[in-house]
Parts: sequence; C-alpha cells; structure tokens
Amino acid sequence: MAMPLRQSIRLGTYLLTQKLRGVERYPLLVELEPLFACNLTCAGCGKIQQPAHLLKQRMPVEQAVGAIVESGAPMVSIAGGEPLMHKEIDEIVRRLLALGKIVFLCTNAVLMPRHLHRFTPHRNFAWMVHIDGLRERHDESVAKEGVFDQAVAAIREAKAAGFRVNTNTTFFDTDTPQDVIDVLDYLNDELGVDNMQISPGFAYEKAPDQEHWLGVEQTRELFRKAFGGGRRRRWRLNHSPMFLDFLEGKVDLACTAWAIPSYSLLGWQKPCYLLDDGYAATYRELLEETDWSAYGRGNDPRCANCMAHCGYEPSAVFATTGSLRESIRAAAGR
Repeated sequence: MAMPLRQSIRLGTYLLTQKLRGVERYPLLVELEPLFACNLTCAGCGKIQQPAHLLKQRMPVEQAVGAIVESGAPMVSIAGGEPLMHKEIDEIVRRLLALGKIVFLCTNAVLMPRHLHRFTPHRNFAWMVHIDGLRERHDESVAKEGVFDQAVAAIREAKAAGFRVNTNTTFFDTDTPQDVIDVLDYLNDELGVDNMQISPGFAYEKAPDQEHWLGVEQTRELFRKAFGGGRRRRWRLNHSPMFLDFLEGKVDLACTAWAIPSYSLLGWQKPCYLLDDGYAATYRELLEETDWSAYGRGNDPRCANCMAHCGYEPSAVFATTGSLRESIRAAAGR
C-alpha cells in the first residue's frame, strides 16, 4: 500500500487495538456524504437522482463530525454529490483533522481552484480527484466536455500549493487493459499524483448508465492483463497487494462492507453505499441490526458481480494483518 508511513502506522495501531480488545466488527473508513447535490451528471452515479428537497439539504457540521466520532473510524472519505458545494466543508475538514482523523476530500475538481484557499495542506489531508480515464473517456463519463482538462489543471495547482493529491478511477466494460495502463501511467508518471485508487464499476441501482458494469470474470481478465509485466509494482496504487491480487482473481475474499460504512443525510446506509436497504440512526445500530451474512457474492444476487473497494479492500486489509507473510509483502509494496 502506498499510504504514507505515519498513516500506515496509525492504521496498524488501530487494527492491533481492535484485535487485542476482541472487537469483531469495526470501521476502517467512513464514507461521509454531507450532501447529494452535484455540479455534474456522471453516467455511473445516481446521487442526484434523490428528491429535490434532499438535493437542497446540507449536513450540519456537528452532525457530520458527530457521526465520525461515534463510529471511531480512523479515516474519512468525504464525498457526495460534490462536497465543495457545501458552504462549511472546510470547517468539517478542519474539525476532523483536529480529531486526528485521516481525511480524503473527494471532488470532480471543477470547483477546486475557487475553493483551494479555504484549505491548508496537512499531513493527514488529501484531495481525492475522480479521473475516469484520459480526456475523451473522462469527459464522456461525466457527460461534459472540458472537465478532464479542468481536473488536470486543478491537480497541478493543488500540488504546487503543497497539497497531497490522490485520484480515484472506476473502470467499466468499455475499458480495455490498455486503457487501464494508459490512465495509470499518465497519473503516476506525467501528472505525479501521490496515490491512485481504482475500482471495477458496479451496478449502482440509481445510476443513469445501467449497461456497462463489469462482471467478475471481466474484472479479473481486465486487471490481470493490465497488471502484467510488473506494472502494478511501479504504480503508486493506494491498495494492499492482496486487494490487487483479488482484482486479478488470484485470491477470493468475503465482503466486509461494515468496515467501510456510508453515512449521509439519510443516516447509515444498509448495507453499503452501493445497495440501499434502509438506514440506521447510529453505527452501532447498523452493525447490530444488519444481517451481514445475507450480503456479498454468493449470498445476495445483487452482489453477484461486485468486487468494489468498499466491500473487499477491508477484507484484504484484515487478511494481510492476519498473516506475517502478507504483512511483509504489504510493507514492501509488492
């Protein structure tokens, strides 16, 4: 995993503490959605399909921070919608950093230049910019020309200002192994982002595009070919080696969606941000009142083709920390 050493130590200490306490289920990262509104209409996202009254709402700072404190998670990924449309998003970030949380602020980067001054570089803070391919592919994905160039310019500006910048890329069945190679080479070598996160597209039920999701075998073939020749070792991928093995089909893992829960204006989403089976008022309620054995590939037909980061990256982390061999491999970035 390409996470900075201090953050790896922080996460490792947290994992060890949970193990020593005998805690069975706990969060690694919370996906915090303080709003659903967005300035783009991406084909693979259905957040803006929410009712008009919800699109107008913004989560109060105290509610957002309180949910993270209640969960106890060491990491927070703030998404939406577009978080930079939240007038107090900078205050939410500052409050979470003051609590010692590792914070990733997800954005399509269109609004970054006009809001960059509201934030200060911090060792536990990183921008997470969504990049779904190179220029033509990305602009098609977000349904607007020119967004790729805006995002690249914003990334360069943020890097120049001293911020850590990560990227998140989702791949669909229209992507080839060469597409994967080209975008990761560009982000890693030419743009110089700090870390890259990748995920196979999963059939999010409210997304406008319901035709181009990857199946399990398609996912394995795509990444097996893209990772050939040792490329994955060279890329600064923000994933454990075992999760990358999982994408290639070298290992199989059970879903642990409870470790990356989603909290939004509606509450704690059951069982994950990709499926919508209701909401819990607290993280404890989410844990105790969700039948986790009913979800994951082989259990729920809706999960049949899911290999998404939110369900399987924590599984890989738990498997890694439970094995000396895998822990050494992860430390070596292999």
